[in-house]
Amino acid sequence: MSVIEEVVGPVLVVTIDRPEVRNAVDRPTADRLSAAFERLETDEDLTVGVLTGTGGTFCAGADLHAMGEDPSRANRLERTTRAPMGPTRTAPAKPVVAAIEGHAVAGGLELALWADLRIVAEDAVLGVFCRRWGVPLIDGGTVRLPRLIGEGRALDLVLTGRAVGAEEAVQIGLATRSCPPGSARAEALALAGELAALPQTTMLADRASLLESYGVALPEALLEEHDGGLAAIEAGGMAAVERFRAGEGRHGDPTTGSG
Repeated sequence: MSVIEEVVGPVLVVTIDRPEVRNAVDRPTADRLSAAFERLETDEDLTVGVLTGTGGTFCAGADLHAMGEDPSRANRLERTTRAPMGPTRTAPAKPVVAAIEGHAVAGGLELALWADLRIVAEDAVLGVFCRRWGVPLIDGGTVRLPRLIGEGRALDLVLTGRAVGAEEAVQIGLATRSCPPGSARAEALALAGELAALPQTTMLADRASLLESYGVALPEALLEEHDGGLAAIEAGGMAAVERFRAGEGRHGDPTTGSG
């Protein structure tokens, strides 16, 4: 099995398990990744996903050796949501945290960019390494990277293909936070648990508004934010307001309430 799924409370941990090829993704692995995150979407008991890899590596990208050996490899390059790396042409409805040890490069970087948040080990390496052998980014890298770190920095990484260490990744916003080597999974699980404990309806409404505002004119984006927020309030947000007024959620505890 090239992808391992593990349920930890309300968190689905999805692990790429191909250490012999540094967790490079072939077509079966891509399909299993997509299926795993479809499970996250549809299972009401799961609220957050964690994506990681075995063997001290997150993901080295697409398995180009497998593509070269597979006569149907062109199927991986179709203009569909069935992306070469799996779920990268979809927008997950629930938060995903990437736990990055070792290398997250080429398509592996694109997988990491697909996640909402990225926890990187202090010795992790990220980069558009596919630049070195003439393979383009086709799993969302040119779309998500500039949205995350800005056009200028994105052009630097895309054009040069240079390596980015954990310290720089955090500094430029490519990573959320860093942690000691070997602890990225545990840190990501802890963060996922924090997200899962928060009131979900309003968190997901704010997340959706943020993600869907790209490319929308400011006046329309503001009104769409209103629509999503109003729907969240009608779904229980006002009850959460009343609980706050009664004293819940104070003193640094954000987990009370369900709005």
